[in-house]
Amino acid sequence: MLYAITGQDFPDSLDNRKAARPAHIARLQALQNEGRLLLAGPFPAVDANDPGAAGFTGSLIVAEFSTLSDARAWADADPYVSGGVYQKVSVQPFKKTFPT
Repeated sequence: MLYAITGQDFPDSLDNRKAARPAHIARLQALQNEGRLLLAGPFPAVDANDPGAAGFTGSLIVAEFSTLSDARAWADADPYVSGGVYQKVSVQPFKKTFPT
C-alpha cells in the first residue's frame, strides 16, 4: 500500500538539511530502485523553485510499504529526523487516484 510521509522542518534548519541530504537522498534512491517510490520533494519556504536562504518548511514522500508500521519505522529512521531537520513526521495511508 502507498503511504504519505510528511515531515515538518524545525525553523532555521537549512544547514542541518544540507548536511543530512546525501543520506536522505540515498534512502529515497533505494526506494526508487525497488520501484516503491511514487514521489518525493521538499516544500520551499517561499514561492520559488530555489528558495535560497529561506530554505524549506518540510517534505512529502509517497512510497509503497507493506504495512503502516513499516512506513513509520522507515520514516523514523530518516536522516532528517536524526539530523535535526524534521520536528514532526506524520505517516498515513495514501490512495492514488490521478493520474490513472
